[in-house]
Amino acid sequence: MPHFSHLFEHWQSTLNWSPNDDQIAQFEKLYELVLEGNSKQNLTRITAPDDFWEKHLWDSLCGVWAFWDREDIKVIDIGTGAGFPGLPIAIAKPSWQVTLVDSKQKKVAFVEETIENLQLSNAIAQWGRGEDINKLSAYKKKYDLALVRAVGKPDICASYALPFLKRSGTAVLYRGQWLPEESEQLDIFCDQEDLQVVKQDRFQTPLTAGIRHSVYLSPRSISNSSS
Repeated sequence: MPHFSHLFEHWQSTLNWSPNDDQIAQFEKLYELVLEGNSKQNLTRITAPDDFWEKHLWDSLCGVWAFWDREDIKVIDIGTGAGFPGLPIAIAKPSWQVTLVDSKQKKVAFVEETIENLQLSNAIAQWGRGEDINKLSAYKKKYDLALVRAVGKPDICASYALPFLKRSGTAVLYRGQWLPEESEQLDIFCDQEDLQVVKQDRFQTPLTAGIRHSVYLSPRSISNSSS
């Protein structure tokens, strides 16, 4: 019994995109693998089908929707946990190369097994802390998008993402609420690091009307030259 078939109309109405049959099967399989993995370790508290679709699948893709028309780009998901947002993005965008990083070995092992099970040739998992990996030459300044879906302070999240970015790259901070003091913290960090907040998107989730934010950061010189 498909878990999400009654929800796929929401892809089209909210993102102007719909998964094909293979992608639908992969999303369903991802859900089943997460449920199975949850019995062995604490991957996520979001396990009801509708909640999983909205808060893990839809939310993961919404954060990168601004880049949907781009192809063949390199993406890094920092602190991926059970594989979000990286795994849904890798399913939805086969031409994107997605690296999923986490500091917990058990989580990385789960993500590696899931990549293999889903046959995602465009995704790899890497164990380590983002603030260590971003100093390595194989990763530093190599990515078009650096994603952080975390509850930490926004300036800390941005500091993890920044070293991964190409000069033309963008960091995407996935946030729930976005408070004035968080904007202030981030503005101070951006001034210090020659970054610019390119855009802040505020949106409602399609099922429960929860408020979410995506905050986009780019190196200031690139932003200025393209504006």
